[in-house]
Amino acid sequence: MTKTMLSPDLIEAVEMLAENVLASEPFVRFEDAYTRFEADAQASRLMRDLTDAQNSLRVRQTNGGLAQEDITQFRDLQMQAQANRLIGGYIQAQNVALDSLKEINQEISQALGVDFAALARRPSSCCG
Repeated sequence: MTKTMLSPDLIEAVEMLAENVLASEPFVRFEDAYTRFEADAQASRLMRDLTDAQNSLRVRQTNGGLAQEDITQFRDLQMQAQANRLIGGYIQAQNVALDSLKEINQEISQALGVDFAALARRPSSCCG
């Protein structure tokens, strides 16, 4: 396998892009929302409980042991999470940040004339 050497100018441009992305409003807001969410024990616990319940539902559904009580409990947790201000703010900020990344990807792809995201993905196996 041959290694490709990147030019110092390209490395500098990529580092500057990363710094600008992280300093952009969507990412600053996301970081702030994440910090507030993580600092709140109730919100963090509620999300863990919701994730655990979702995983449990998947396992029970696969094994054929899904009961209406499981679904009701999951929906209750879902409603609690949706009503939680910190969780809602975190999810909204996350979505805005992801949309921003998609927009950046599209602009880079247009400038390069290729799908940048596809180029950036590492192949699962190397052929050669």
